[in-house]
Amino acid sequence: MSASIPPLPSEIRKGPLPAVAEGGLSAPRIGIGGISIESSTFSPHRSGREAFTLREGESLVGYYDFLDEGAELREAAQWIPTLHGRSFPGGAVERAFYEEMKQGIVASIQEEAARGGAFDGFFFDIHGAMSVEGMQDAEGDLALAVRAALGPDTLISASMDLHGNVSRTLLESVDLITCYRMAPHEDWMETKQRAVFNLLERLRAATGADPVARRPFKAWTPVPVLLPGEKTSTRVEPAKALYEKVPEIEAREGVIDAAIWIGYAWADEPRCMAYVVVTGDDEEAVRAGSAELGQDFWDVRSDFVFVGPVDSLDGALDTALAPGAARPYVVSDSGDNPTAGGAGDVSWTLARLLERGDLAHEGRVVIHASVFDAAAVAKASEAGVGAEVDLMVGANVDAGPEGPARLRGLVHSIVDGDADAGRQVVVRAGSVFSIVTERRKPFHHLDDFRMLELDPEAADIVIVKIGYLEPELFNLAAEWTMALTPGGVDQDLLRLGHHRLAEGVYPFDTTGSGPRPTLVTRGR
Repeated sequence: MSASIPPLPSEIRKGPLPAVAEGGLSAPRIGIGGISIESSTFSPHRSGREAFTLREGESLVGYYDFLDEGAELREAAQWIPTLHGRSFPGGAVERAFYEEMKQGIVASIQEEAARGGAFDGFFFDIHGAMSVEGMQDAEGDLALAVRAALGPDTLISASMDLHGNVSRTLLESVDLITCYRMAPHEDWMETKQRAVFNLLERLRAATGADPVARRPFKAWTPVPVLLPGEKTSTRVEPAKALYEKVPEIEAREGVIDAAIWIGYAWADEPRCMAYVVVTGDDEEAVRAGSAELGQDFWDVRSDFVFVGPVDSLDGALDTALAPGAARPYVVSDSGDNPTAGGAGDVSWTLARLLERGDLAHEGRVVIHASVFDAAAVAKASEAGVGAEVDLMVGANVDAGPEGPARLRGLVHSIVDGDADAGRQVVVRAGSVFSIVTERRKPFHHLDDFRMLELDPEAADIVIVKIGYLEPELFNLAAEWTMALTPGGVDQDLLRLGHHRLAEGVYPFDTTGSGPRPTLVTRGR
């Protein structure tokens, strides 16, 4: 069996808050807002209104468990929700909808300031890898707009995914900035808590009433390396040791926070690379810490390997079907992973499964998750459970190498009402149980399968569009292989065609000489 996933490191979540110092703010007004999406510029998918969950009012405050009624952080400030948009990964965001969300955040900030006075702080909750049609630095643009609406005296604390990018524009528009320390992101909510804790700690300090003194130094080191998350998981070396050093840097005298961003590999933008940011009140301590982590990253740039065994799809299936192979065997269909920005309807893998003679007959249980195709779902639903169907599935958004797959089989189940997928159908063709959904959906939890009358724990093979395995899939897998399949988030970055990256970014350019010089700033 696979090893179980270790618990969160103790330093991930901060607390308790220090007492309010003389001159500090005991009940600061703190706003909340942002946009969070990871979006591939290599995917033909476009993320519009339907892709986002918009939160405002109490639903936004209630989104964060550390701001539950009665919690320490909830009671430490007046929380003022503006607008937050969140989507699971996809293609680039439609420009008009991005502008609408941005204006919604700005308008809410302005209305709340007019109603209750200026904000003392703002929790800027973003991903960092949002691509928008016609833009090169969407989070930088959003941060500029938020800063302009808030004014120069409001302290802004940003929380990000470690697969985000920290452009200089973004860096200089915020005052505190941090990101996840784990990949997969088991610490996603704890990171947001840390960003809020750092913000409150500054506002409660003796400098809290002095907008200039409350701003820490930020030491920013761009590292010209761009690798997929599947090669930089913190479960394995060298990322494991690299990220274990982050709390050591943070613990140094004069340092508030330290963070390493891997960057986002599936967008072709000049900001896409790795970054280190260390914040604190000791200018030399943060400079040294940032430069040290940046050099550490650069020194191991060629040591990163995939988090698990990799193979072609046929190679992975041959291994999984071999006599004596452990069960259930999980195969990661990585090229069209919707949680990295893939369209989710590339049907290349499904077609390969249906072509295999050793899967053409019943006798095994091979689950494939999934392809989204509303028309195919409607046709199978009309036929009903137990009916024989002949469907052309997928390739409506991303045609992939060969277009749609022909799926002929019996309707196994039909399930309505999933919040992400809408209606879902399962069609059995020989040993292959193909999941087809109305809308894009990631399959990360065992209940995602169970609701479809599928038992992943009893399956021979479970094939999921994903990269590294999320916790439940990781624990499910007796053995696993990541199949290097085609799609908008292809793991073979060099064949995707990046041409807008900065010079010297490894492995696209192997002539680079090291991290960029460390910049220390206190913001605009």
